Amino acid sequence: MQHPAQTMYQPVGQFEDTRFEKIHNIIYKSSLDASILVAKEIAQLIRKKEKEKSKCVLGLATGSSPIKVYEELVRMHKEENLSFKNVVTFNLDEYIGLQPDHIQSYRHYMNRKLFNHIDIDHKKTYIPECFNKDHELSCENYESQIRQHGGIDLQLLGIGTNGHIGFNEPTSSLNSRTRVKTLTQNTITNNSRFFKNNEVQPSIAITMGIGTIMEAQNIILIGLGKHKSKAVADLVEGPVSSFCPGSVLQNHTNAVVVLDNLAASNLKLYDYYIHTEKMYLEYMC
Repeated sequence: MQHPAQTMYQPVGQFEDTRFEKIHNIIYKSSLDASILVAKEIAQLIRKKEKEKSKCVLGLATGSSPIKVYEELVRMHKEENLSFKNVVTFNLDEYIGLQPDHIQSYRHYMNRKLFNHIDIDHKKTYIPECFNKDHELSCENYESQIRQHGGIDLQLLGIGTNGHIGFNEPTSSLNSRTRVKTLTQNTITNNSRFFKNNEVQPSIAITMGIGTIMEAQNIILIGLGKHKSKAVADLVEGPVSSFCPGSVLQNHTNAVVVLDNLAASNLKLYDYYIHTEKMYLEYMC
């Protein structure tokens, strides 16, 4: 299915073409197609800000979901002259106890997957500092740095199988700020595949809070794979609840959920979403 470059719609409830009364979702047949759409959306914003001679502040995620997004952004940089010189980034979270050069740190992940392959100023790529002892100060500084850069223009999110965004685990306050967070056993188990058997796996992290995330002007959440389908259904069709932290995105006026078929497979109104997306495109195009 082809989609216009712009995924964001008018605030919900204002007009029939915003038929997503809870949250806008776009469903693709493959994870690659979903990832390419997200990368194009990010690139479009970067270029818009560049024309305006202003910086573009991105909130970035880690894990498996955004990997193909980053691969496409790197390709666009190398083949389509997409420049990141005007970009500032803030990552969602970082493990406490890992040095930045540790292979499983999110600093190492971002350098390996994105930053080392584009023309971004590494001094403008922010990740929570977890290698010092004053974690409270690190959290306060992170919030301050986001404010100093004028807030986040676009926040990229994944979703955990338990509905977490960032490391905001179930029962997290929906108004929370950047803070130290204890990880659930579900999250630890799911992330254990990234660690060798003899490696110590962190069980605490610093994460942007849900309140911090919700202050982003635009939010794109990408959900891929059958293992994410229950969390996606809770996010899109369930009530807003701290038991599924991602569901808070229903309250954001410019949030969109981009899915592949497998991640969307538990949606009760799956067929309706596909039909109405088609009708919207026919109406708009």
